[in-house]
This record gives sequence, C-alpha cells and structure tokens, in this order.
Amino acid sequence: MDFAQNSLFGYIEDLHELAIIERPVRRSLKTPEEIERLTVDEELNDIERAVYLLSSGQDVQGTSVVANLPVLIRQNPVETIRRVVPKIREVLHVAGVEMQITAAYSFLTILQEELVSIHSYCHSFLQIILQNLEHRDTGVSNAWLETLLSVIEVLPKENLRHEDDCTGDVGPAAEPFIAALQLAGIAPAVAVVLPLRPGTQMHHFRGMPIPRRPQWTGDSNILNPLISKAQLSQTVQSRLASCKILGKLANKFEIHVIKRDILPLVKSLCQDVEYEVRSCMCRQLEYIAQGIGTELTKTVVLPELVELARDENNNVRLASFESLVNLLTMLDPDDRIQIVLPLVKSFCEKSFKADESVLASLSLHLGKLCHGLQGVFTQDQHLWFLEFYKKLCRLGLHQENGHNDNQLQTIELEKKYLLVRKNCAYNFPAMIIFVGSKNFHLELFSSFFCLCHDPEVPVRLTMATGFYEVAKLLSSNIYIIHKELITLMQDESLEVLDALLDHCPETLELMTTGGENPGSETKLVMIPDLIPALIAAEQKSSASLKWRTHEKLLQKYACLPRIISSDQIYYRFLQRMFAILMSNNVLPVQKAAARTLCIFLRYNRKQEQRYEIIQKMIEQLGQGKSYWNRLRFLDTCEYIMELFSKSFFCKYFFLSVLDLTNDPVANVRMKICYMLPKLKSTLKLPTDKVLLQQLELCVRKLLCQEKDKDVLSIVKRTVLELDRMEISMEAFQKRYYEKDMLDQEKEREEHLLLEMEQIEKEKQQNEAKTTEKNFEKKRRDSKTGSALTKNIPTSITGSTANSPSGKEVKKTKLVRSRSFSHHAINSKHGTLEKYPNKLSGGNSVPGVGKAALLPYVAVQYLEDYFPNDTFKPRSTSVTGNLSFSSSSAIASSSRITGNSVDQKTNGSKDSQPRKISLKNRKSNT
Repeated sequence: MDFAQNSLFGYIEDLHELAIIERPVRRSLKTPEEIERLTVDEELNDIERAVYLLSSGQDVQGTSVVANLPVLIRQNPVETIRRVVPKIREVLHVAGVEMQITAAYSFLTILQEELVSIHSYCHSFLQIILQNLEHRDTGVSNAWLETLLSVIEVLPKENLRHEDDCTGDVGPAAEPFIAALQLAGIAPAVAVVLPLRPGTQMHHFRGMPIPRRPQWTGDSNILNPLISKAQLSQTVQSRLASCKILGKLANKFEIHVIKRDILPLVKSLCQDVEYEVRSCMCRQLEYIAQGIGTELTKTVVLPELVELARDENNNVRLASFESLVNLLTMLDPDDRIQIVLPLVKSFCEKSFKADESVLASLSLHLGKLCHGLQGVFTQDQHLWFLEFYKKLCRLGLHQENGHNDNQLQTIELEKKYLLVRKNCAYNFPAMIIFVGSKNFHLELFSSFFCLCHDPEVPVRLTMATGFYEVAKLLSSNIYIIHKELITLMQDESLEVLDALLDHCPETLELMTTGGENPGSETKLVMIPDLIPALIAAEQKSSASLKWRTHEKLLQKYACLPRIISSDQIYYRFLQRMFAILMSNNVLPVQKAAARTLCIFLRYNRKQEQRYEIIQKMIEQLGQGKSYWNRLRFLDTCEYIMELFSKSFFCKYFFLSVLDLTNDPVANVRMKICYMLPKLKSTLKLPTDKVLLQQLELCVRKLLCQEKDKDVLSIVKRTVLELDRMEISMEAFQKRYYEKDMLDQEKEREEHLLLEMEQIEKEKQQNEAKTTEKNFEKKRRDSKTGSALTKNIPTSITGSTANSPSGKEVKKTKLVRSRSFSHHAINSKHGTLEKYPNKLSGGNSVPGVGKAALLPYVAVQYLEDYFPNDTFKPRSTSVTGNLSFSSSSAIASSSRITGNSVDQKTNGSKDSQPRKISLKNRKSNT
C-alpha cells in the first residue's frame, strides 16, 4: 500500500511542497474589497467615467484612460479637452513612468492624426508637454521631447515669426507656446559663465578670464526660454534637448533672425564642455544649414564642422563626418576639393587606427560620399577610394586572432567587422554607379563575389535584398552575376532566399532577356542552372517550418511562363504543384500552389498537356477521396474563373463543380453554395442554356433534400442573390461592356495559344522534311561525287573554280525562299491594312477574314509573351496556318449556333467572332 501511494501520488513531502507553491497563487487573486474598488458605475458615460477613474481610480485605470484619450477626442473633443485633459495634467505630477510614456504617445497620436487644430493643441497640450520635459527619468524625458519636436515641426512659420522691432509680437499659436515655457519655470537668459570645451586648448585658459556666453536682452520671445535652457548652469539633458530643438527651429524663422539669435547659440553649443552636447549639436548642423542657405553654410557651418572634425572625441569626429557627407549637395566644387575631400580622406586613413565603430559609420556613408564627390575626384583619388571600399568588403575575413587573448573582445571585434561588411553590401549599388557598369567586371566583381559568399548570413541577406538593383544597373552585362544569383538562391539560410524572392520575377526576367539589350548573345545563358536551383529552393522551403517563405516562393513562381518554356514547366514543376496540393498541410501554401498551377495551365502551349492537367485536376482533386482535396479543387476553380475565359471554365469545369453539390461532407457543399453566384456569372445565353438548367436543378435539389442546417441557411440566402443576378447574353450589352471585353480578351488569347501550337507543329514537320531532303541530297551527291572522282582527271579540277559552287546555289535558293516568305508576310500586312477596324476594336467579319488574321496575331502574341522561345514561321507554313484558322473559325461559329464544339480543337468555347487586339498581352500574366 505504501508503495502504491508513493508511486501514484508521490511522497508526503512533495505534496507539502506543492501546497506551499499554490498559496501565493491563491493570494494573487483579487479580494472582494479590491474588486469593489475597481468597479465603476455602468450608468456613467465615457467622459464621466474617465474623470472618475483619473480622480479616484488606481494607476492602471488612469493609464487606460490616458491611452484611450485619442478615442475620447474623436467622440467628443470639446468635453474631453474641457474636463479630461485638466485631470490628466493634475495626475501626471505624481504619475509613474508607464503613465508618463503613455501620455506622451497619446499626445503625439493626437497631433499626427490632427484630431484638434494646432492652436487648440498648443493651448491645451503644450503646457503639459513642457512641464514634464524635465522628468528625472531619461526615457520619460526623451518621450516628451520627441512629442515637442513633432509639435515644432508642424507649427506654421507665421505663428512663430516675431517683428523686427522686438516688440514681442508673435503669432496666435505661439502665444500659448511662450506662456507654457514661462509656466514651466523657464526664464529669459542672464549672463552665465561658460568655459570652453576641454582638450588641447584647455590649459591656455587656466588662470585667465573665461569668456562668457552671449547675452540676450529685450522683450521675451519664443527664443528666450530656449536660450535659457542651453546655458551651462542647466543639466546635460537640458542642453541636449536645446540642441535638438534648435535643429527643428532653423526652418521656422527668417534668415536675419537665425543669424542674430540662433547662430550664436549654435556656436556656443558646438564649444560645450561635454562631448555629448558637441556631438548632438554637430548632427543638427545639417538641418540648420538647410534653413540658412548656402552662403551662411559656407561661412558659418562649414568652419564649425571642420573644427569639430579635429575634436579629441571619436563620437564628435564621427558626427562631423556624417554631417559633412549629408551637406555635400550644398557645397560648391571648390569647397569639396579644397576642404571636404582632404578632410574625408584623412578621416578614412585614420579610421583603421581608431575605434571600430567609426569604421561602421564610415562604411555606411561611403556610397553617398563617393557619389557626392564623384565630380571632383582625380583618377588617383578615384582609385584610392575604390581600393578603400574593397578593403572594407574583406575586413575581418582573414584576421589573425593570435595576438588577442581575450575571447570576449575578439567576439565583439568580429561583430563590428560583420557590421562593416554588411554596410558595404548595402552600398554596393552606389559603388556600381561610382565605377560604371562597363568597369564592373574588372573593378568590383571580386568584391561582389566575396560579399555573396560571405560566411555571415546578414551580409548575404543584404546582398540578396539589393540584388535586383545591381541587376538593373548592370544592364546588358547582367550575365556576369548569374552564377551568384544561383548561389544566393541555394543559400543555406532561408532568410537569404526570402529576401531574394521580393524581386525574383523582375530579376529573372532581366537575367533571361539580357538586361536592356534584348538582342544580347547572353540571353538564356543561365537557364540550364536556373531550373535545378528553383527546384532545390522550393524543396528546401517546403522542408522547413517557415511556411510563409514557401508561400511567397510559390507565388513568385507564377512568373516562370515568361522565363522558361512550357515544356520545362510541364516536366519539372507541374508534378510538384500537384504534390503540394495533395500533401501539404498549410492552407495558404496550398492556395498559392493552386493559383500558380492555374497560371501554368493558362500559358501552356501543348494541347495534350493541357488536357492531361485538366484531367488530373478533376480526378485527383475534384473526385479525390479526401474532402480536403475536394475543397482545394473548389479553390482552384475560383482561380480558373479569375484567369480563364467563361467559355473555358464552362467547357471543362462547370459540371465537375456541380457534381460536388452531392458531396457527403457538409463543408464541401457549404463552399459550393458560396460559389453558386460565381458559377452563374460564367454562363452566357443562349449557348449555356443547358448548364443553367443544370444549375437550377442542383439548387432545387439542395433546397428540398439538404439536411444540414448551416448549409440549408446558406442555400436560402444564396437563392435570393441568384434571383437578382442577370445572365449576360451573347449579343452586345452595354451594361456588361467592360466585363465582356475582358472575357473576350482572355478567350482570344486562348485561341491564339491553339494557333501557336499548330504553327509549331507545322514548323517541326517542315524542319523534319527539310532535314530528310538534305540528308537524301547529301547521300546522292556523295554517290555522284565518288563516281566522278573515278572518271575525271585531277588536272581538270582546277578549272572548275570559276563555276558556281553548291554553297552559292544553296545561298541563292535561300535568298529566294526568304524573299518569298517576306512577300507572303507583306501580303498579310496588306490584308490587315484593308481592315483597320479589326485591329482597333471593331466587329470582325466571320469566316475567312478572321482566319486570315489569326495566324499573324498568333505570331505576334507568341513573340510578345514568350520571348524565350524563338519563333519565326516560314513561308511554307503560312498556307497551313490559314487552313487551320478557318477550321477554328468554323468551330467558333458552331458555338454561336448552339452546336457542340469539336473536341479535337483545344480551344475554349468561342462566342461570336470578335475583334482582334494586341494591347496589354502582358497585363494578364
């Protein structure tokens, strides 16, 4: 018995421990008294409830009210500002960090969404912002500072402008700003002693009179409170806030005001004793330069930046470098050559000896720097910066760590070097512009190869993100990097593949068309390596747990009909799409595979292959044993209705979908009921009258025999929608003009695919006949030649040199053949010119006219959508095309009269003869 108790329930001591653990959990539950204190009267409206919670509620309730403040203002702005905002001001004096940060975020939301006017905002909220700007917690203070900076940014210039006579007149929106500053205890400036920044010059001022900051007198205006906050007597946090505020105010005043009041303060902050203040003010100089213009920038800002670039602190020098890079566009060429370029070059040379964080910032801004100074570089300087970039691309890859015994320092150093190489990968497109696409192979390809094969994932990820930009810049030289595309596509990290997929269709199209030069000899150079890489990428993403990457990949593979041939898609990708539909457990992945499969079917050019794909869809999905497969069949049919013409869907899938109304699973029948309006919209009368009767019969059967309550309710709602629907007629109807035109365009393209298939077959037959004739001719010539060589003396062979050779005879025949082909095509163009209305959208003439037009349109569509399949029909195939087109026209006319369509033609059901248009073939992809 003791053994049973011990084995089932454990020892008594363990039970005691469990009881001890449970006690704090029970104590954490709210007592009735606490619940009573948290309970609020339900009869109170939102405003009264907010005031009550701010007055007597707990902190968590007050924080909730502050977070909900934008919603209250949307509902009732007047009462919220009158009653709730004053309560928030009172509570924030004693509020905690969480409520303070929440209030700053809510105030910023109100400003960004413009829930109140700027004048009302300054009058109601600005005082609260300034009162809490000096909070002892740094995070809270920074949150309020960001809100204040946003207020200054949206404040109109005229509301901050004061008069030249210094009377203190300000705009109406600035009055509450000044009043708020005064209420916050910020007084105008007084004479305050300021020591210069420490460093090499510090010892010269010991024991000597110390310069003072400039004094400002006169009436108080909006700048005076700000000046007081920038004095040395204030805290470092206050002076840092002043630097950021000055950067925002630089664009809000006239030039003379900035020159008189702001620039002296800027200079004094650039000479502050704390390096944090000097660095912060240095980063604001670019914004101040934008406000004062190029002349003052050259005389005031640039000297300050040059001086700060020689500062003893790395952070200050780094801030100066970044500001110089951002101001390159505002400097004239002389300043760039004489001042900026030597300074930047010296900074780059010293960067390897300084802190590694300097290298990280330098590598991040190097692309912008080279682009901004490109016009002033000499050849040697150009080569120097290029070699410097190449050195950064390999930084840390071959470092010897034997000199460093501290493993932690080595890890930190490797992280910094990783960041440098990542920044180099980010700047690679800018460096291609720097050297030019023609010099890419000689100058930058080695660095490109190194970054694409970097051992660290973030570097390769950055290269994959910018690969499309690199491909666009290389243009016709894009073939150089096709192996690196294959490498990134087969990368061991799925993050790299995911980044590459963002612009995968555009990149692949550039690759396979040779960039901007369609006639390039490098076209299709990467196709043999591309298909295995695409297959491997799909298999790898499928085997992982990152189904979103797999879904994106399947969506992007819809571009493959423009990249590779339909045979390659059929033999290498279609079976995989079926396998995903049948076996994958993630619904978004299955739907992505279904849509891509429909696109593959849409642009397949083989009649037998299309029939086989359709048959597989119906048998394996629509008639599958698993109800899950039957649901995916319905999803696939929705994509077919979207991508194909109505006649195509009605011919191959309509009855198969209706058969599922008898499905034993209620979920399948329910999905069918939701699809009934779409099914009815695919019908056209009078051609599809039989299908409409079948649809009505299925609906009646569902209404009479359906036992599932949910399905029956959906059927009843759907019947009302079906009764309101109108079916489009074969005759022209203005109300359905746009939809009918789109459907006609889809149907026309489907017929063109049939024409392409027939033309290709005739082309192959002609090539086979030509090859056979050439073989027979060579065999006869060989026999004749052997007989002649036995009878003709060798001395006579030299006399036949002037006679036309066999090659020349063949060349003459080829020229005649080409001229005949050209004549046939020209005659076809003449036929088109006789009927301009057919190409411009008018009604086509049934019978022979359409038959004469379709082959030419088929060739154009083939060359337009399938650029990779070189297709030029010969003159011998033109007559065959005409006969096939006439049969196609007969088939289409038989559909109009209601006769059954011939199963041998793989076209969808054709409606009345319609106009031929070649516009926007690519838009349907």
